[in-house]
Amino acid sequence: MTVRPVLRARAPLRVSFAGGGTDVAPFPQREGGAVLSATIGSYAYATLRPRSDGHITVESHDYGTSIGYDVGTPLVLDGTLDLPKAAIARIMTLEGAIRSDGFDLFLHTNAPPGSGLGSSSAVMVAVIDLVARHCGLDLGPHEIAELAYRLEREDLQIPGGYQDQYAAAFGGFNFMEFRQDGEVVVNPLRVRPDTVHELEHNMLLAYTGRTRVSDHIIEDQVTRYETGNEDAVAGLRAQRDLADAMRVALLRGKVDEIGHLLGQAWQQKQRMSSRITTPLIAEAVETALGCGAFGGKVTGAGGGGHMIFICEFEKRHFVADELIRLGLSVSEFTFTKHGVTTWKGQQ
Repeated sequence: MTVRPVLRARAPLRVSFAGGGTDVAPFPQREGGAVLSATIGSYAYATLRPRSDGHITVESHDYGTSIGYDVGTPLVLDGTLDLPKAAIARIMTLEGAIRSDGFDLFLHTNAPPGSGLGSSSAVMVAVIDLVARHCGLDLGPHEIAELAYRLEREDLQIPGGYQDQYAAAFGGFNFMEFRQDGEVVVNPLRVRPDTVHELEHNMLLAYTGRTRVSDHIIEDQVTRYETGNEDAVAGLRAQRDLADAMRVALLRGKVDEIGHLLGQAWQQKQRMSSRITTPLIAEAVETALGCGAFGGKVTGAGGGGHMIFICEFEKRHFVADELIRLGLSVSEFTFTKHGVTTWKGQQ
């Protein structure tokens, strides 16, 4: 009898520079959206250890909970680890999938859900690739991202867009186009190493200490767009245009210009919903700009989570000190070129 290997996977988290919100239905279907994002050296991790008793267990370090059930048990969406449960159930029904005799699945991430770094989608992408490999399937990044999107947004009805799943699956700097016919085009950007190093040298990642899971920001943005709110419509269209402008600046290595465009993206993003900013976020941006930052914004839907800032390097430590004084957790980070990766672990 063939013994299936222990498998491990990691999928990168991401920062979004501009265009966030234009990937959320119905905007891309009506007008077409675009997002510029990049993956960073923080990850969602997953380990799968095969069993032979027909039982599946899923343990999440982030949620501090675990579940267990038998292979073939009908899917029950009860709010407990629904993301991995839905992914496991769908993978096992795909054409060509080899039957599983059970496994233990362990999950953890470098950032909490709702932190604005796409961590929930990265978990979904990691689980899909991991369980697919366990079942003898070799899915490509487009297949993984599309399946993750459909599970999260359609099956589980979790509000959000497309960008997180595609960022985690592909990795690197990407200009993503969300076309009106439903096609998602991922354009990998060949950014010069000097530009990447300069960005890493000049950027800060700051955590507000608050997630936005229950703030209904995305629903508010969608409602405002569908009812023709002028600010929301204009903000979304400007976001799409700024993503393209930032793409050009990135390819030309204009880091200062990227910083200023980041500030413009933040101004336009706030037009999409009044819930996107908070007093703390507003004070953090104002303080950072006053200390030498070119621009800053939240990296996710808003209301909390992480923020990114692009600074003059010589003033970056002043910006960091002031953000820490406000109560934010500040860190440096690096970019990664690689999307979801799965490998054999030790037995």
